[in-house]
Amino acid sequence: MGSIGFIGAGMMAEAIISGMIRQGWKPQEIWGSDHSEARRSYMEKTYGIKTTKDNRELVKQCETIVLSVKPQYFKQVVPDMQGLITEKSRILSIMAGITTQRIENALGVKAHIVRIMPNTPALVGSGMAAVCAGTYAEAADLELAHRIFEAVGSAIQVEEHLIDAVSGVSGSGPAYVYVMIQALADGGVRMGLDRKTALLLAAETVKGSAQMVIESGEHPEALKDKVCSPGGTTIEAMYRLEKAGFRAALMEAVQVAAEKAAKL
Repeated sequence: MGSIGFIGAGMMAEAIISGMIRQGWKPQEIWGSDHSEARRSYMEKTYGIKTTKDNRELVKQCETIVLSVKPQYFKQVVPDMQGLITEKSRILSIMAGITTQRIENALGVKAHIVRIMPNTPALVGSGMAAVCAGTYAEAADLELAHRIFEAVGSAIQVEEHLIDAVSGVSGSGPAYVYVMIQALADGGVRMGLDRKTALLLAAETVKGSAQMVIESGEHPEALKDKVCSPGGTTIEAMYRLEKAGFRAALMEAVQVAAEKAAKL
């Protein structure tokens, strides 16, 4: 499989690298580049990987390159790759809003490019990533991307034209859920619970409810109906949520996040 190099060794790269090592990747086959000496030192000491401040050195040493920088830095790293990337090169990109075609055009090479949209729960091994193929990507490239991102959660394959929608749902989605957890906890505090207890109740309720959706195979509407007894407390609460436009607000949040991702 050869060495894998991460251009950008920030938190998401760290989450992926730690997951890969837990799944059996050898640290000496993993590279990370970063402008921060402190960050490079930390990654070396913590995970035993090789690091460099020179992106070109990393590209020379690695068969697979993971672009794990913020999208606004894409133009800065392209010159570090030009002349070193060939039609046999494999590039995995987690940059939001940067299409595979844009990467292909910038590099001027028909490289094997795979685009991935991960999310921050990858930091605790519970991420959700969407994988899509560039023009010249092959089955082995997609298989590798799935292996890497399944080391920190789950991965599914989608067509690239849907990746911005993925960004709106799962890329930005954790933020919506955090706000909901905070609001649930605030409601508990309002009704007399201490903050620690309310927050634990809220977080574990969200966690368990999500697991029910995944493992039961039942539609969320059916699961919701099982909690809503006739004339009971939950259906009264659901009425207030509907009246306040709870579902519509979430749907609009996904829409605006997806539209923003398309403009990056």
